[in-house]
Amino acid sequence: MAGGVFFMEGILKILYVNQGAGRFIKLGFAMPEFTANFIATGEIIGGLLLILGLFTRVTAFYFIVQMIVAVLSTKIDLFLGRSPLPLPPAPPQTGFWAVEHETRSDYAQIMACLFLLLEGAGIMSFDKRLKDNYTKQIKRGFTSIDKVYL
Repeated sequence: MAGGVFFMEGILKILYVNQGAGRFIKLGFAMPEFTANFIATGEIIGGLLLILGLFTRVTAFYFIVQMIVAVLSTKIDLFLGRSPLPLPPAPPQTGFWAVEHETRSDYAQIMACLFLLLEGAGIMSFDKRLKDNYTKQIKRGFTSIDKVYL
């Protein structure tokens, strides 16, 4: 789930300026176009990695950091009532409850990535296959070709 959401959000940042560079301009980021493209590329690649279950823990950690930065850069101003982004369409529009309501998907993504960071990928993942192959190599010892070169 988390991988698919990040993948699609990355594509949105590239396809729609208001979701990418336009959003970063409003938030006051330096080099907003570069930042938007960098974040979008990370979300697309990282989303695919999570879907495949490849480098899951590293990717999950990257997304946790990214989501914390996203929440801090957007929700503090929403809490204070001075957000450069459009306010929510219905009350509450500022304050604690507005932030609580607007961070629900961010919170879900952070928790999903925290789970992946702690537990790793599942049994059908590429991470599991790589681990199993590495374990077999260790148990088997050096191959005859390795012995020749060592």
